[in-house]
Amino acid sequence: MNHQELGVFGESLAVTYLKNKGYKIIAQNVKYMKWEVDIIATFDGKIIVVEVKTRVTSEIGEPWRAVTRTKQKQIIRVAHDYLTRNDCEEETRFDVVSIVHNSFRTDIEHIEDAFYPIS
Repeated sequence: MNHQELGVFGESLAVTYLKNKGYKIIAQNVKYMKWEVDIIATFDGKIIVVEVKTRVTSEIGEPWRAVTRTKQKQIIRVAHDYLTRNDCEEETRFDVVSIVHNSFRTDIEHIEDAFYPIS
């Protein structure tokens, strides 16, 4: 599985995982300028913006560590554009789903409130 295929596979796992937890998926692969948000969902009256990171190993660090402050700013910009265009006024939360998938295991870690916009 190449890098792109692994990413698509991870997003599919994350969607199934979130749905099983009661999340309603309202959008996937939302783009703004050159950036993208993987999943936008609703849960408990909130809009949940989800970044999915998938790796085959955690030897160099857990996948969620790749969601740097720069990446967070990009996600926030895409979310702001989406929320504005769709007149969403619900409280918004930013989560990360971190996945390690290989022939030995599949580990999924859902980090709620993984980061916050800075005013």
